[in-house]
Amino acid sequence: MLNLERIFRDDRLLRAMTGLNRKAFENLLPSFNEAYQQSRSNPEVVRKRAPGGGRKATLRTSRDKLFYILLYCKCYPTFDLMSVLFDFDRSCAWDWVHGLLPVLEQALGHKQVLPERKVRSMEEFLERFPEVKEVIFDGTERPVQRPKDPDKQKEHYSGKKKRHTRKHITGSTRKKRVILLTKARAGKIHDKRQLDEEDLVGNIPDEVVIEGDLGFQGLQNEFDNVHLPHKKPRGKELSEQQKQENREFSRQRVACEHAHAGIKRYRSVTDVYRNRVPDFDDRLMLNAAGLWNLYLDAA
Repeated sequence: MLNLERIFRDDRLLRAMTGLNRKAFENLLPSFNEAYQQSRSNPEVVRKRAPGGGRKATLRTSRDKLFYILLYCKCYPTFDLMSVLFDFDRSCAWDWVHGLLPVLEQALGHKQVLPERKVRSMEEFLERFPEVKEVIFDGTERPVQRPKDPDKQKEHYSGKKKRHTRKHITGSTRKKRVILLTKARAGKIHDKRQLDEEDLVGNIPDEVVIEGDLGFQGLQNEFDNVHLPHKKPRGKELSEQQKQENREFSRQRVACEHAHAGIKRYRSVTDVYRNRVPDFDDRLMLNAAGLWNLYLDAA
């Protein structure tokens, strides 16, 4: 079984196993503990015995539970491996992961680090992000197991990645913070189509600059505040000025790539997805983005 006391004393080891340093971990712990207590007192949950009854849990403290779910998000081990590391049955490993991930999500929401899934009006955007002057949109994909159903195979096959994937569109700031995140969709869908169907751009104020790559070609014709790089004309070349403008534009947009790299420190959103619960991958991505934002706040 893991020596948790040794891990908590070693900041490097804690970062390697959870993705958070000690400062960020301790900052999140009180909110996680509060969210866990609220989940236990939920009147909709039917209990077989009173709280505290029965055999004592292996993960006894909130610190242990937070470490457990962060280890799963960071390293994405199998439930068999988790059962060996924490000395309980693989079914218990499954129960702990699916029971604690919503608690982690609630704790991150309390810390106000989760990205928004939907912006309903410009007023709501300004209230939620008063300091944001630019939003950088970009797509990110994660591999999934090849579906057995031929229709699902076709739907999930990404021509860009040459494999079966699930896709998100993120909205990031120049400070690498992820503030917007769409629902997970099958990898075949085009970036612009996914963004259009989520209706995010229309509810961003005109004074906020929206930046994207050529995957969102055509968006600049619909909104005046959208900036895209110059596209090379068919059979022609870009001028030197246009090439220079594209280089400068890329230097500004690279912040979104850094944000994606921060999220993808968590292997639960980069390894081939192997869970069977519907939309669980979407919840993993939401929590990974929240943990990255929390890390930025603690840096």
